[in-house]
Amino acid sequence: MLTGLEAIFFYLFAFVAVASAFMVIAARNPVHSVLYLILTFFNAAALFLLTGAEFLAMIMLVVYVGAVAVLFLFVVMMLDVDFAELKSGALHYAPIGALVGIVLAAELIIVAGGYVFSPELGTVIAQPTPDLADRHNTAALGDILYTEYIYFFQIAGLVLLVAMIGAIVLTLRHKEGVKRQSIPAQVARTPATAIEIRKVESDKGI
Repeated sequence: MLTGLEAIFFYLFAFVAVASAFMVIAARNPVHSVLYLILTFFNAAALFLLTGAEFLAMIMLVVYVGAVAVLFLFVVMMLDVDFAELKSGALHYAPIGALVGIVLAAELIIVAGGYVFSPELGTVIAQPTPDLADRHNTAALGDILYTEYIYFFQIAGLVLLVAMIGAIVLTLRHKEGVKRQSIPAQVARTPATAIEIRKVESDKGI
């Protein structure tokens, strides 16, 4: 349970996160939208810290704020995109967006209703969260991730590696007349092919 001071900070961070998330879609300037998105991530990380999930909070700051949001900001600022033209066709996707919103709202209602009508659902879990005084969140997450789910973790890394290699192969374009490094040709070199000895006469060198 949250104490009085923790509850105040919880509602403060939650209100700022919801308000900044709304401004992400309400701001007319795309740069302002990205800045509001970064503010949302910061407040979400603060909420994770309040619940004892410090690992998720750091991941939120390092990955989303430090990489994704900054990348969005640079892309928006560097590319000359006609956002007015992009927004003109947004109404065509309004039914799909409404459908996705209804599905998400139904899922949230089901989750909240389940805890309201059956409060004991939170206690009947396969692996309960250990006490933070005995085992902090990062260590407990590492224990589970690298023991019971190690194979899934390795498979996920392999899938990301294959996706990265596939993206490089699909986007790589070779230009004619450009010298490129050839590892097999370098490994196959011998002193006879790599070195050319010339006898230069005296006083006729460079």
